[in-house]
Amino acid sequence: MEEKKKPMFNIIKKEPKVHGTFGTGVLSLANVSPVIIDVEAGEAFIDMGAMHARSSVEKGIKFTPNREEVPNGKPYWLVWVTVDQAEEGAYYAGVTACEMTVDREARRGYKSLPEHVNRMDKSLKRHIIVDHMDERSKKVLASFLQQHNCDMWDRSSEELKRQLQNHG
Repeated sequence: MEEKKKPMFNIIKKEPKVHGTFGTGVLSLANVSPVIIDVEAGEAFIDMGAMHARSSVEKGIKFTPNREEVPNGKPYWLVWVTVDQAEEGAYYAGVTACEMTVDREARRGYKSLPEHVNRMDKSLKRHIIVDHMDERSKKVLASFLQQHNCDMWDRSSEELKRQLQNHG
């Protein structure tokens, strides 16, 4: 029986950026991966479907930008993780989190689509925005990133480590 492969982070290629006029300065989505954190379960997993709002958590859910409309929503974090390549090797370059709640029974959910898009953009631009996450979810994310690839974690910025590991 074939062992199921766990999803991996996309690591950008070592080729230089696009040259010329067309496409110059365009950010590539090839090196960003969505990580979903189930807050209650304390679990994190990569779900590439989230790139198009079609993750396993989002499927079949009608989303609203009004938190009050989903009073029984289960909390999740959608974390955009951008990987970059340094001379020493790959590292987690941009990590940004956005909230989402889902009431599967009511088939309703809350998320701010503009926030999700803006945070993806910030991740692509190498920002670290995870300070607003709850402490337990920070620990889950830090552990997930370390277990996924401890070398990439070690090469990542002190800012990322500070925001995820300073508890208290």
